[in-house]
Amino acid sequence: MLRSTLLFALILQLADAIGYDQSAAVTGTLMCNGRPATNVKVKMYDDDTGPDLDDFMAEGVTDGQGRFSLRGTTDEMMTIDPKINIYHDCNDGITASFPHSDQTNFRALFCVFFMIPCQRRTTIFVPSSYVSSGKNPTKMYNTGVIELAGQFQGEERDCVNKQR
Repeated sequence: MLRSTLLFALILQLADAIGYDQSAAVTGTLMCNGRPATNVKVKMYDDDTGPDLDDFMAEGVTDGQGRFSLRGTTDEMMTIDPKINIYHDCNDGITASFPHSDQTNFRALFCVFFMIPCQRRTTIFVPSSYVSSGKNPTKMYNTGVIELAGQFQGEERDCVNKQR
């Protein structure tokens, strides 16, 4: 079992080594109850499945008008699947709920113990037509104006990415 796991990990590393640079760019505006959502953390990742962790591509925060703009790059053999994660407290109050996933319960317990509220995490996927070859994106995906006050399908809690 250990041998096959190590072999699989080696194959993943080799696949990553022979990948090629790909990039994406995303812009948008975040609102909370009709007002700009300022200082909201936004991160871009390449969404990977299986044992391979998502590849970090870029990070930023919204400005005084709720606007953000990210450009990121990573290397992969297959076409990347970029997504942005938005970490916010819009209409949340002070909460520290427990995530549904067993592997993140420790984070939730840590947050509850130290009275750090978990944030809402909303994920938006970038269409594959906005993926560029090379390190410089040639197209910008505009999410438009996103109102964070509502509930989003697949929304989760995140106790690690708290904006300070």
